[in-house]
Amino acid sequence: MRTGHHRRRRRIGVALGAVDRAVYDAVARSDSPLLDATMPRLTNAANYSRLWFAIAVGLVASRSASAQRGAARGVTSLAVSSIVTNQVAKRVWSRRRPIPDAVPLARVVRTPSSTSMPSGHSASAAAFAVGVGLENRKFGAAFAPLAALVGVSRVATGAHYPADVVVGFGMGASIALVIGRVFPPMSVYRPVDHAPRWVPTRERSDGDGVVLVINPNSGSGSGERIIDEIRAHLPAAEIVTCGEGDDTTELLRAAAERAEVLAVGGGDGTVAAAADIARLAGLPLAVFPAGTFNHFAKDIGCATVADTVDAIRKGRAARVDLALLNGEKAFINNANIGAYPQFVRFRERYEKTLGKPIASVYAMLHTLRRERPVRLRYRDTGNGDTTVTTSLFFLGTSVYETPGFAPAHRPRMDDGLLDVRILEVDRRFAKSRIMFSVLTGQLARSSLYRELRVTDFTVTSLDGPTTIALDGEIRTRCTTASFTVDHEGLVVFGSFERE
Repeated sequence: MRTGHHRRRRRIGVALGAVDRAVYDAVARSDSPLLDATMPRLTNAANYSRLWFAIAVGLVASRSASAQRGAARGVTSLAVSSIVTNQVAKRVWSRRRPIPDAVPLARVVRTPSSTSMPSGHSASAAAFAVGVGLENRKFGAAFAPLAALVGVSRVATGAHYPADVVVGFGMGASIALVIGRVFPPMSVYRPVDHAPRWVPTRERSDGDGVVLVINPNSGSGSGERIIDEIRAHLPAAEIVTCGEGDDTTELLRAAAERAEVLAVGGGDGTVAAAADIARLAGLPLAVFPAGTFNHFAKDIGCATVADTVDAIRKGRAARVDLALLNGEKAFINNANIGAYPQFVRFRERYEKTLGKPIASVYAMLHTLRRERPVRLRYRDTGNGDTTVTTSLFFLGTSVYETPGFAPAHRPRMDDGLLDVRILEVDRRFAKSRIMFSVLTGQLARSSLYRELRVTDFTVTSLDGPTTIALDGEIRTRCTTASFTVDHEGLVVFGSFERE
């Protein structure tokens, strides 16, 4: 029986090998001036991955955050794929390269002395394209045909058989996807199955009725540029600038008394103050990104001034959730106990140069080594009162994508839920276990990690009053903190689409 199976597999292998060589001969013998002119140039450009590195430089130079993340992920996937392909796979599959005597002389290129299976050029091309696509699907889709052409060029120039290219594509793509599972991308693309609850708002082509409160020096000086753009595109809008010593909250309250649309330019802490005032005044809010990270603005689809201007002109506004601390203080993104804000600042400061995985490890190490943990008690539905000791407590307004302590963004802003994430640090070898989980991308599966989705949440500090940071900036001290959702409590202008 085994002999019969072996013979059938052998016959299948012989047949596939014959097809492989037949396809190679068909491509190699093709008389095409177009192939003669393009294929050698393309395959040489991909030598040592120069083509992909050049594209990565272009992506980094762009203003698109997802393109920059894609460049980092693409290069990382390419590097791992190159090592696995050239140092491991080629040693396992010993296959001679084709003899290029059937290839037109104009297309013949110098080939390395390594074995043929799999194609390293193809593996690197697929790894880069898929890696970029995990963060920015538009660029990933654009580079996929180029990656395919690199594979074709390896056959057309006589460097590889088609099967070598196919296996290379499979290996490169698989490696990029595995890295994506271990270190989830910031953007996880899901089918659009929910639309925000749009609010009828009139179009304001020149910005009439808009009162903007902004600090010209916010965002490392970007406030002044934003003011110039608004004056150019929304000339009827009233602009109130904050000077040194001014009370921004009082300026916002005064602006709300005469505004039809309250607009704000600043960081998430300033936006949260404006959101609370707009909520209480029953006014729609317009957010111009003038902070360092602008998380809320990005989640509502207003990553640039042009996005917000367009939403105001078209009258595109929808209802979103806010969260309240002890029924009073509103916040738009998240509340934190412990060192989470510092963890985020460290991670985001270094992730563009080190990449998000390495930056997360560095930020986690810094946090666990330097911060004093806090003992907390909370009610876990079905499990009664639970006590934990933690340095990292996160509570988000609406559910964030990606598990663990690297939440990326919110696919919905109106789900009526609080996203609670807690990391225990007082159990045996906790810090070493946490670091290992972060390094392997398995933190969400660790027994030290807790994640809840609730409509309200109360937590008590067992060591007396503790500091709670709202949106990373506003800080308050209390012993018991009750969090509730103000479901669809704010009307805000935006497109609610991410790049």
